[in-house]
Amino acid sequence: MAIQLNHLYMSSLKHEKQPKPLLLTRVTIARAKALQVSAMSSSARQLIQSGKVRPISPKDAATAIHSEGYTLLDIRPAWEREKAFVAGSMHVPLFLKDMDNSLVTLLKKWVHFGYIGIWTGQSFTVFNPDFLKQVEAEVPDKDAKLLVACGEGLRSMMAASKLHDGGFKNLGWLAGGFNRAADGDFPAVEGNEKLQYATIGGVSYYFLQLLILLKAI
Repeated sequence: MAIQLNHLYMSSLKHEKQPKPLLLTRVTIARAKALQVSAMSSSARQLIQSGKVRPISPKDAATAIHSEGYTLLDIRPAWEREKAFVAGSMHVPLFLKDMDNSLVTLLKKWVHFGYIGIWTGQSFTVFNPDFLKQVEAEVPDKDAKLLVACGEGLRSMMAASKLHDGGFKNLGWLAGGFNRAADGDFPAVEGNEKLQYATIGGVSYYFLQLLILLKAI
């Protein structure tokens, strides 16, 4: 009996020392990232509801910037910003293009392209690990007023939560994002597209152009 128990004990030690499969590790990391996004979104909503982060509509943004001292922080990825952006705005992306070419990531990119990328033109992204540090480098004064903006308002909510946790307290959130902006809400816009359409890409972009041609929107 003692020999049998010892055999089982040694067998369990060998089993514990075996490395976890790479696929399982990456799946676990992906789930952790998804939980992180969910937590940040929930925290951002609470900050907005409590008044700690001020919601500012696109039509009121110009007044907030020029009369109240807010700096517009554009957190969209580079491929969205290059289509259209507000002149004088600061750019620090919350998400970066995922350059990992491991088998698991390539599979995820393929699924992403099939379900999202081909329709929206959006690349597969990861969190910018240096986001807070990059903002702090641009704006050392954490009492400064920052109006955080993205295309549709969701990513900027997460960015505002991250900035608040990092010590920035005078934060505004562009409610609804640039997608809700009307012509003239931001008087100085640069780029080849309208600001409200800069998030749209892929097949959706050509469908949008057809609607514009037909004057349906």
